[in-house]
Amino acid sequence: MDKLIDHFLSDQSRTMSEDLFSATSAELCYENMNRSCVRSPYSPGPRLILYAVFGFGAALAVCGNLLVMTSILHFRQLHSPANFLVASLACADFLVGLTVMPFSTVRSVEGCWYFGESYCKFHSCFEGSFCYSSIFHLCFISVDRYIAVSDPLTYPTRFTASVSGKCITFSWLLSIIYSFSLLYTGANEAGLEDLVSALTCVGGCQIAVNQTWVFINFLLFLIPTLVMMTVYSKIFLIAKQQAQNIEKMNKQTARASDSYKDRVAKRERKAAKTLGIAVAAFLLSWLPYFIDSIIDAFLGFITPTYVYEILVWIAYYNSAMNPLIYAFFYPWFRKAIKLIVTGKILRENSSTTNLFPE
Repeated sequence: MDKLIDHFLSDQSRTMSEDLFSATSAELCYENMNRSCVRSPYSPGPRLILYAVFGFGAALAVCGNLLVMTSILHFRQLHSPANFLVASLACADFLVGLTVMPFSTVRSVEGCWYFGESYCKFHSCFEGSFCYSSIFHLCFISVDRYIAVSDPLTYPTRFTASVSGKCITFSWLLSIIYSFSLLYTGANEAGLEDLVSALTCVGGCQIAVNQTWVFINFLLFLIPTLVMMTVYSKIFLIAKQQAQNIEKMNKQTARASDSYKDRVAKRERKAAKTLGIAVAAFLLSWLPYFIDSIIDAFLGFITPTYVYEILVWIAYYNSAMNPLIYAFFYPWFRKAIKLIVTGKILRENSSTTNLFPE
């Protein structure tokens, strides 16, 4: 690792020296400040397109997840332990759109960090906290769906509001404590002091993480991922078996309508399928980023800047995807959006509106 750092530093220091001594030919983030980072802005056309694309993602994450939270918290019909988990997950995605994506947009497009050293560290802590909070929420949601599908009749007594509250508290506290303690104790930079010194310039926001903590970060992503994959595999096997049993019973008895248990099982399977898609979207969005982090840590930061930016924004955009998934699969969410957007939730007793089709 030392050789890799030395190699990186030799190239980095040479580049920084050239940049610092060629201020007349290169743009700087802060023109009249020593050790300013070099700025590599895009031309007006691509710049405008990038602001539009990144800005749209941030707006969609904020507005879409705000609709999810408002729907679940306002309409009494949606007050359930499982939906409270979904609302808390939406809160994490909402905060990504509010506190992370707008500032990352400026950094990605302008090539500079204009929001101060303190918020640079906060920004990185928020990024880590909300990412891990999301994956812990999704892990608990997968367990909730497994209980609901495997035993739908006793599910309400097993996954209660108290259990849901404990899952939410764990997801938030562990994520926040881990991310903030890692960065504010400086443990992430241990052994990388020379690299950090070489990367430090005014107008930059690079957080270096050593191999040990990159590996731990990856495990915090991988372990819940394996749990979710195992649980959802079991869910779909159970769902398939239930569907076959219902079809067999219907043929034998020629029933005109499903029993209550069959209807409940069908509803829970649909919910499991929808949330399974949300889990798959999360993994596809974040897995490339975490794999790249491992590669960079052990092979000497070989990823080109533009590739890293693409991976980061694919991960960010996941925060805007869940509301779209819910809108596509859940008729009750589309109805709730209509009531919210048209202002009908301001009417008296709107919270008792029936959102489910008869």
